[in-house]
Amino acid sequence: MALEQQRRLAAILFADAVGSSQLMGRDESGTVARLLDHLNGRLAPVVARRGGRVIRLKGDGGLVEFVSAVDAVAAAIDFQQTMAEINRDEPRDKAILFRVGLHLGDVIVDGDDIYGDDVNVASRLESEAPPGGIILSHAVREAINGRVKATLHPLGELSLKNILRPIQAFRVEWNPEDWPVAATAAVPWTAQRSSQPSRLSIVVLPFANIGGDPEHEYFVDGVTESLTTDLSRMSGTLVIARNTAFTYKGKPVDVTHVGRELQVRYALQGSVQRGGNRLRVNVQLVDTANGSHLWAERFDKPVGDLLDMQDEVVARLARQLGTQLIGAEARRAERAPNPDSVDLYFQGMAWLNKGSTPNHLTQARRHFERALTLDPGNIEALVWGAYVDVFMASLYAAEDREAKLAAGEAALVEALSLAPDHAWAHLSLGLAQIQTRRAAQGITECERALALDRNLAPAHAMIGLAKFRIGRGEETEAHVEEALRLSPRDPFVPAWLSIAGDAKLFLGQDEEAVALFGRAIALNRNNPYTHFLLAAALANLDRLVEAKAAVQAGLALNPEFTMRRYLAGAASDHPTFLAQRERVADGLRKAGAPQG
Repeated sequence: MALEQQRRLAAILFADAVGSSQLMGRDESGTVARLLDHLNGRLAPVVARRGGRVIRLKGDGGLVEFVSAVDAVAAAIDFQQTMAEINRDEPRDKAILFRVGLHLGDVIVDGDDIYGDDVNVASRLESEAPPGGIILSHAVREAINGRVKATLHPLGELSLKNILRPIQAFRVEWNPEDWPVAATAAVPWTAQRSSQPSRLSIVVLPFANIGGDPEHEYFVDGVTESLTTDLSRMSGTLVIARNTAFTYKGKPVDVTHVGRELQVRYALQGSVQRGGNRLRVNVQLVDTANGSHLWAERFDKPVGDLLDMQDEVVARLARQLGTQLIGAEARRAERAPNPDSVDLYFQGMAWLNKGSTPNHLTQARRHFERALTLDPGNIEALVWGAYVDVFMASLYAAEDREAKLAAGEAALVEALSLAPDHAWAHLSLGLAQIQTRRAAQGITECERALALDRNLAPAHAMIGLAKFRIGRGEETEAHVEEALRLSPRDPFVPAWLSIAGDAKLFLGQDEEAVALFGRAIALNRNNPYTHFLLAAALANLDRLVEAKAAVQAGLALNPEFTMRRYLAGAASDHPTFLAQRERVADGLRKAGAPQG
């Protein structure tokens, strides 16, 4: 089901450093560090204070979105006034100045990114601004309507590069006394930062093209750029922009030095090599504190369409890398003497990735609750705590199933009101709908999640779950296979295999179901519901000794499971689903599942 293109009205701020190439020519590493200081320590805090959203910070500039044009203009003046203070004592040949362009218009939303003609207008207006100055469009002028302490000087209609219509523009002038700079803003950000880089901070270093085949150079660079973009979509992740990362291209790299220079905790290195008719991609995640390797992966397949291969490589690596980063941070958090809200969130994720026993889920939920107590604004803890509620209800691991589902759904609606583009929140809401007889709505939510994050493999599996809930179990396997293709080593793989087996069980294909459940259990024995489903399939094949053993294995992990809970939790009223479900229930009874 294709989604319509999403659009919204936005005030767009585009900032770019003046003469950054010349500065880098004189002092590349020093200029990179100073640009990062200004973008992360000046622009980003101003944007946050004025209610904006950073779309991306590239090597020498940034794109920002605001709901309010007044806030956008105020943020632009704040930033330029702060930079004026910073540059007051700098030699002219070392001072970094920025130009800023502002426009108000319709933008196309693509996940966390925005684009469109009106974004291009803001970019072109920026290039017309004087160093240290701001130019805005007539649309912004009309929106602010004298509500900002500044004078707007008309520049007439400007003909901008690649913009078909002339744009009426204005130069902004302000009195510095009306825009005082916060004391900390005038201090170099490097002096404000702690000696430790921020959590989930990473640079994707340019991949090496082993063999040097020029034909593969665009593929190699494309993998680097796409991974940078996809990792930037992870909430709370600081990813060094592509322009900065590419200053290291073709040079010997000491990752510990890179970590100190860019203030990042992790570096991803990779290489691409062609051997005969096969292409091999190697990647490794490195801890920049000590240079130790935390994770490595190899992707090897026949050479085909390089662009298709690039998409597949990036899709697999981004999902796996995200899991590895969270796991590494969870291990750090366990050693923290006084864990904060983010530490507790990471620990909750670590418990969730271990399995789905009541103990695992309860421990995860407890950590998310503690994270929210410390920081009620921790959206990740809110979303994942809600997901655990929905998941526990889905696995018949909660006595108050309906209450858990209702609480989880309410929390997800709240989260989406605060973060409308949160892909996992959409997926979790989809699961809640699937579990409450609204499978078609659940499919739509999962598709929204995929529109926001094309690498969100679990969304494909959830769609497969929804399909057999509405009597279309024969379609489930293909959706699960797509999830496995995107993320074959995902911690959720056992759950996806279980979904595929569940569909086979409902269709009466018991032998295939047993094989799928066996694969799931071999990967992770700590998912009790899979053992119960295996018991039903074995009982239907008259393998009762094995079936009863499977029930006991499930009860050892979840002693609260009963037939009463199972029968009360019918997640669909579709006639085909209900008829097939009764067959599964018969298998569970034969296997000796407790009645409750």
